Amino acid sequence: MADKETLVPGMAGRYAQALFALSQETGTTEKTAADLASFMGLIGESPDFARFVKSPVFSAEDQVKALGAVLAQAEINGIAANFIKLVAAKHRLFAIADMIRDFNLLNDAQKGITRAQVTVAETLKPEHIEALRTALASISGGGDVDLAIKLDPAIIGGLVVKLGSRMVDSSLKTKLNSIRTRMKEAG
Repeated sequence: MADKETLVPGMAGRYAQALFALSQETGTTEKTAADLASFMGLIGESPDFARFVKSPVFSAEDQVKALGAVLAQAEINGIAANFIKLVAAKHRLFAIADMIRDFNLLNDAQKGITRAQVTVAETLKPEHIEALRTALASISGGGDVDLAIKLDPAIIGGLVVKLGSRMVDSSLKTKLNSIRTRMKEAG
């Protein structure tokens, strides 16, 4: 199973662990992950749907009924659809994003994948991406590293790397701000 670092405590973590165990038992982990990603995509695409999911105003019955139609239209079925409906019936739909995040953490840990978010000031060359991937793999214990690279010219230079729960900010912007703060303190 997953190591202790990936097990997230709390209500969302318990739901995620139960879903992960069920999907493993039934051999549907990848389909469940894909369906959950589709559901999160629906939330991201529609502000109205996102409000519906997070709103405590709707009754559990209304949420389950509406979700049945949405899930059928989006062709989300099986364990993922049943899970989402169960969460709505338990009036916990407001936490579905956290549950899905925790499910993905468990799934990644099972597959030996570490996700890293890297922010850079300008586009990296392929050889730099591979060097970064190799360096992060050695830091994370040698497994595969899935890189999500974001461009943000505001950091001026350097990198901001988030690997699991760790973050390293070696951006030029942060270094300049640190120097500015020290100069103010000295002055």
